[in-house]
Amino acid sequence: MAKSGSLHKRPSFDTVQLMRRADDLINAASNRYRITVQVANRAKRRRFEDFDSGEDPMMKPVMRAIIEMSDELTQPEIIGE
Repeated sequence: MAKSGSLHKRPSFDTVQLMRRADDLINAASNRYRITVQVANRAKRRRFEDFDSGEDPMMKPVMRAIIEMSDELTQPEIIGE
């Protein structure tokens, strides 16, 4: 059984902040479906990059994609055309 101090425990990320970032992405996008697909595609790429590097990802690819994309909101090409 895993204890709370387990070595395999993922670092906690503020879920409220993550939800706020996801909401910011959706609100900034002109098309909800398209931004959702973009987040999924980025997460998929990151998952394969992490797998190929042989590293154990500390953060799930979807969470990382949302964080990265919300940080890039100032670049319009990330959100859409």
